[in-house]
Amino acid sequence: MRRVLAVLAVLWLGLAPALAQEVQLADPKLEQRARDLSREIRCVVCQSQSVADSDADIAKEVRAIIREQIGAGRSDQEIRDYLVARYGDFVLFDPPFKTSTYALWIGPFAILVFAAIGVAIFFRRRAQEPARVRELDPEEQSRVARLLNDREGGA
Repeated sequence: MRRVLAVLAVLWLGLAPALAQEVQLADPKLEQRARDLSREIRCVVCQSQSVADSDADIAKEVRAIIREQIGAGRSDQEIRDYLVARYGDFVLFDPPFKTSTYALWIGPFAILVFAAIGVAIFFRRRAQEPARVRELDPEEQSRVARLLNDREGGA
């Protein structure tokens, strides 16, 4: 029984990579088109990777959808529109400039501008403030006098 289980385990380990591979399109041009389009689509789980680079399950599903849509004769734009309808504009690495995506396009620049304004205000106020001078208490005055006397006596 142990030998049977060992043989099954070895077979499974040998077959697992082959089973995990995605089905590719028969036409090399269509397959290249699918790969190119996969690089333009953002993985909704990883967010910083394209579906072509991601190993997430959802990325594998999106790659399969892209190949299925290409096999059905759909154009790249139709496939993008389908994925946007399903996942939103965020799925595109280059989202369109429209009302719902203003934050994606303008947000980083707005944050940079507000940060620059904040830094400028901080340094302007700091430059206009007089230096704060605090009076020494009697103990500190005597200590300073002692240090100065020691220094003059040693010099």
